[in-house]
Amino acid sequence: MAMNGTPSPQLTATGAPRAGGAGTLAGHTVSRIGYGAMQLARLHADRDAAIAVLRRAIELGVDHVDTAQFYGNGFVNEVIRDAVRPGDGVVVVSKVGADPDPGGTPPLRFAQRPEELRASVEDNLVSLGLDRIPVVNLRRPDAGPGIRAEGDQVVDLDDQLAVMTALRDEGKIGAIGLSAVTPEGLRRALPAGIACVQNAYSLVSRDDEEMLRLCAAEGIAWVPFFPLGGAFPGLPKVSDAPAVTAAARSLGRTPAQIGLAWLLHHAPNTLLIPGTADAGHLEANIAAGTVEFDDATLAALDAVESRSNDIALG
Repeated sequence: MAMNGTPSPQLTATGAPRAGGAGTLAGHTVSRIGYGAMQLARLHADRDAAIAVLRRAIELGVDHVDTAQFYGNGFVNEVIRDAVRPGDGVVVVSKVGADPDPGGTPPLRFAQRPEELRASVEDNLVSLGLDRIPVVNLRRPDAGPGIRAEGDQVVDLDDQLAVMTALRDEGKIGAIGLSAVTPEGLRRALPAGIACVQNAYSLVSRDDEEMLRLCAAEGIAWVPFFPLGGAFPGLPKVSDAPAVTAAARSLGRTPAQIGLAWLLHHAPNTLLIPGTADAGHLEANIAAGTVEFDDATLAALDAVESRSNDIALG
């Protein structure tokens, strides 16, 4: 699974038009609409179907795939290893900071200590079948919805960055990203060289405007997760906003496509990683890259009230 192809601003290495146009991630040109592979764990009983979804994403112009060892306890990484071919030009992004916890709720546990981060990178390398992972995100417990760290899992960011930098120097990872981090945390991490930030963010939950501006100023890719909101009970949903449903009706699109398209229009350094285990839904997500807004529609969407999604779970 190498990046042997020669992607261009217009086409991926496979010759497909770029989904959502071209963006930049850790020095690589990638399509602005990528693929979040977490949902492939739902296809655990049908590995061939999971591989087919990922192959279809690549055919549709995706060359940025987001994963983690704790997605399906290694299953998703193994699907990526089997589905992505030399010459596809796919930039694989994984994350560390949590380990699988099969049977748990949620089925993961924090693994924040430096030695755990190193072990998780090694696990990802094996399951992905790679000698080097192009980008690895450090998933912190600092911001957004999710579980909170306790006890020895409360680890100083500088200690974590030291091991991440060492892994980069050793050639095991290509670049460092951060996830669920605060603006203060990102500023502390800037000297280490940060390629991307993944935080929960959507049209209806825009707590991180300061973070987005900081990323843009520093040339860091902004990769929002939960881009349609509503991932957990109590979180606002993009599809519930009247301005979104009105735009969807006017343009003959779905509310989800409007929500994804707004993110692309809102900031040029945005890269999307919507996830699905359904080929039809995948095609709809990628088609969001063709949505255009007139000034009035964009103004109405910009005016949607933002609600916080910073809730603790578990």
